[in-house]
Amino acid sequence: MMVSSRFVAVFLLVALAPAARGQGGGGGNSSAPAASPPGPFVPRDNILLDCGATGQANDTDGRLWTGDTGSKYLPANLAAAAATAQDPSVPQVPYLTARFSAAPFTYSFPVGAGRKFLRLHFYPANYSNRNAADALFSVSIPDPNITLLSNFSAYQTALALNFDYLVREFSVNVTASTLDLTFTPEKGHPNAFAFVNGIEVVSSPDLFGSSNPMEATGDGSGTPFPIDAGTAMQTMYRLNVGGNAISPSKDTGGYRSWEDDTPYIPFASFGVSYANDTNVPINYPDSIPQYVAPADVYSTARSMGPDNNVNLQYNLTWAMQVDAGYQYLVRLHFCEIQSGISKINQRTFDIYINNQTAFSGADVIAWSTGLGIPVYKDFVVFTMGSGPMDLWVDLHPNVKNKPQYYNAILNGMEVFKLQLNNGSLAGLNPVPSIVPTASGGNSGKKSSVGPIVGGVIGGLVVLALGCCCFFVICKRRRRAGKDSGMSDGHSGWLPLSLYGNSHTSSSAKSHTTGSHASSLPSNLCRHFSFVEIKAATNNFDESLLLGVGGFGKVYRGEIDGGATKVAIKRGNPLSEQGVHEFQTEIEMLSKLRHRHLVSLIGYCEEKNEMILVYDYMAHGTLREHLYKTQNAPLSWRQRLDICIGAARGLHYLHTGAKHTIIHRDVKTTNILLDEKWVAKVSDFGLSKTGPTMDHTHVSTVVKGSFGYLDPEYFRRQQLTDKSDVYSFGVVLFEVLCARPALNPTLAKEEVSLAEWALHCQKKGILDQIVDPHLKGKIAPQCFKKFAETAEKCVSDQGIDRPSMGDVLWNLEFALQMQESAEESGSLGCGMSDDSTPLVIVGKKDPNDPSIESSTTTTTTTSIKHGVSSVASIDSDGLTPSAVFSQIMNPKGR
Repeated sequence: MMVSSRFVAVFLLVALAPAARGQGGGGGNSSAPAASPPGPFVPRDNILLDCGATGQANDTDGRLWTGDTGSKYLPANLAAAAATAQDPSVPQVPYLTARFSAAPFTYSFPVGAGRKFLRLHFYPANYSNRNAADALFSVSIPDPNITLLSNFSAYQTALALNFDYLVREFSVNVTASTLDLTFTPEKGHPNAFAFVNGIEVVSSPDLFGSSNPMEATGDGSGTPFPIDAGTAMQTMYRLNVGGNAISPSKDTGGYRSWEDDTPYIPFASFGVSYANDTNVPINYPDSIPQYVAPADVYSTARSMGPDNNVNLQYNLTWAMQVDAGYQYLVRLHFCEIQSGISKINQRTFDIYINNQTAFSGADVIAWSTGLGIPVYKDFVVFTMGSGPMDLWVDLHPNVKNKPQYYNAILNGMEVFKLQLNNGSLAGLNPVPSIVPTASGGNSGKKSSVGPIVGGVIGGLVVLALGCCCFFVICKRRRRAGKDSGMSDGHSGWLPLSLYGNSHTSSSAKSHTTGSHASSLPSNLCRHFSFVEIKAATNNFDESLLLGVGGFGKVYRGEIDGGATKVAIKRGNPLSEQGVHEFQTEIEMLSKLRHRHLVSLIGYCEEKNEMILVYDYMAHGTLREHLYKTQNAPLSWRQRLDICIGAARGLHYLHTGAKHTIIHRDVKTTNILLDEKWVAKVSDFGLSKTGPTMDHTHVSTVVKGSFGYLDPEYFRRQQLTDKSDVYSFGVVLFEVLCARPALNPTLAKEEVSLAEWALHCQKKGILDQIVDPHLKGKIAPQCFKKFAETAEKCVSDQGIDRPSMGDVLWNLEFALQMQESAEESGSLGCGMSDDSTPLVIVGKKDPNDPSIESSTTTTTTTSIKHGVSSVASIDSDGLTPSAVFSQIMNPKGR
């Protein structure tokens, strides 16, 4: 029986049976591995069109694009321009220029018959005299009649998803001699225009087929269900489960992108990820050509842990947001790659999709006939309704067959939306979680999104209201006493969103003069009235002031009749950090709940105020317990516990949330300590959603704090989760040495803590710059492991840095060595001992990652003062009584 406690959607499941060679399937008995397996697919048509550009240029993946100026693909009189304010962080190819028009226009591509990948690239920006918010259009293929996008707003979509640019991938079957692609501005929207930055038309092998599909009714048995070979599809997700992202140039079937699966794993149900054993190569059978999925997909996997009892208590789970009302083809890739599992019924499991049994008793060895042989299963999911919903895929051990191991495995997953009978693949524009309010002084580039939300997706208001009513009835959580509007001074719990999306502007109404309808996210996030905030702070009494920073002032306060102590951060309307960081902080923390993340209680946006209410952190910031403080120095055990807690918080951001979240401002003032000294990561104003689909990084303007800033991110303006790892490495050295990340009063070679610590580590004298309070109190092997971990974190190149999961494991390992030494009384004065490591209780799981010892010199790029204004330089001129990082200088970022 599947372990589940989630909302159940209405749907139908179908399983697709194996198809002929070259058409996919792999669902039944596979033939033996081919002596010469088919190689990667070579596309006959491979058009990469850089719209609005001239000449040719390579993209960051090395693929060659050709400008469409003067090309045979479109009319010669169509306007082209570069973005009015080109963001230097966005890749130039194909996003530097765009082709746009207020009238319909059509690209015509002479191609051969057959299935094609069609990829559309959009960078929503202002072009010429056109505002990005006015880009509202449809994209269609006239023959056959297929609507790819309808009423599409790239601007609104990018805003909602927190992306700088967008890629939409489709798979269409072309029967004519040309593929026509028509862009049509919406007639009902003033100043509407259509645009596109890049178009890919790439031949595809017939990956889907149509022979002998199977239908299931939820009990795991299958009956035939036809899917037409000409069906158009949109790629929703393509995941390399248990492995890293795979770029288009490394794909084997049409320059596809494969994404890391961890952003889509809820509930921290990650299981164990691993690569194939060295004696288990990947051997493609005749029925599955290499272009179905690259070997990198089949050579990594995610499975459950080694404990059968634990495995029976949870599922391997993935959750992916889709548009309700469509059919979805879900393809699951499997390959047994551990030499210990090579027989039938060693590992069998059940497959569930949206809480219904799709297949019972899945056995990869039985399907594939051996180790290292790929196989896949296809299912079709029917969804009902409209608007966003989550598609769930669960794997759970099958008990009925009594396998040797209660376990499950998955190597890859693809999800495709299937066209409706009317030929449509178009979904609704997502609702931005935060809609900037119109005010006299707001001239930001996103200020015009309000009309888009109201005019373009007004239909979603009805849906949102329906969801609100349902949850207000079922999950009402309000303060004692009558629920009332903001005008009478009371706050209320706003309804929890079904799918993590915010409510539209009709979600909460305000009648207080000068206020506006709330459009901020409400996931159990409390909406305070300004009257309540004034009461909580005794009208912002300066005696309650905790500190002042770039965002504004932070006050100590009490709410609910004094029952709850809080920290109240009041934004300064003149602050450069202003509206965007206020919105980002709410957007992130309203959706995240973790022991090691600071808890956002609520917010107030009345009277143009920007006020955030947090749990009160009794012991302030980590920094104020390290140096230049009257506080007692922390013990080494305390410091290790705090570092481990912060690492857990960051690891959750990187892998535990639905999408990867990169903090971008990890430092000791952003690690808070509660009354029990539990570490909490704080300040999400600079946070950014991580890369998805076909990108290994996010291109964005560099932001952060000097001394902690990833040099690779600074050089390339490409953000990854390894940027947080670098910053955390600086924090580790700061904890060890009890000195600032930057100290300009020291000698030149000692100014940067990261560079100085690496120099000392290389010379074997790191123990000489350790906090004097720690001398003789750190176990030698604990010190060695801690120093090696910090050293690897601040490697110059991100690829050489460990993941936060690796960092966490090593810190916990260091703590165990410290505990063992303390118990045995073997602490010594020296911290560079090369003796045998301390024995710890328990055995390390062979699947757990560990950072190898390294004596390799690591170099860093020095970030000089004055190079850029996007990072802040920490100063210690303020009294360290802060609760949030902003109360300590830096104030601008």
